[in-house]
Amino acid sequence: MFNPAPVVHRIPLGETVVCVIDDALQEPRRWVELARRHAASFVEAPDNAYPGVELPMPDSILAQCMAFFDQHLRREFGLRRTLHGHAKLALATHPEDRLQPFQVIPHVDTQRVEPGQAAMASVLYLFEDEGLGGTSFFRPRVDAARLSALFSDAARLDADAFCALHGLPRAYPSAGNAWFEHVLTLPPRWNRVIVYPGTIFHSSHVPQPARLQADPGTGRLTLNGFFTCTRALAS
Repeated sequence: MFNPAPVVHRIPLGETVVCVIDDALQEPRRWVELARRHAASFVEAPDNAYPGVELPMPDSILAQCMAFFDQHLRREFGLRRTLHGHAKLALATHPEDRLQPFQVIPHVDTQRVEPGQAAMASVLYLFEDEGLGGTSFFRPRVDAARLSALFSDAARLDADAFCALHGLPRAYPSAGNAWFEHVLTLPPRWNRVIVYPGTIFHSSHVPQPARLQADPGTGRLTLNGFFTCTRALAS
């Protein structure tokens, strides 16, 4: 499934890094065909920051994703062991007028972690049209209390009310605003995977939402992984 000899590139991101691997899969087009065959099974996940539809992957696929992460990426982040995770094919489809509050602001991934654990995320781009956009990273401009209030409003208000209250456009996050500073945008590339701590604020970077399509063969298709790991013991 995965390239057995990948080259890992480290890109600084504040106090951590984002790891980038090109040519991640040995046969990426088979994954696009798989997604096309199962296009009718993609569903929109409720209460999710992802702006589109998803297809959960079986345990056999997750096991390969975790093995690749363990072998080539875990140590880049000072992690000791991968405990569990999940993987899914995802297809961004929402036009801007369908975006919900949690989709117009950067987010962190919500897998639960205990003390001494870390939440990691990966995105593998399975589309050739780089104009469909990559992934952006942000840091908060405000303190934890104001962030908590912002997310509380996102949970209770509809999109129009939320955006009006906080002076935010109903649009994919791109540049910074009063709440978040834009730090980095990583461009997509066919068969590229990026890996980063899920606790960093991030968002899909979609510069041209009108070009999003529901066809996995031509749309913004990705293979997304989420891993819960233990941190390495301090020396």
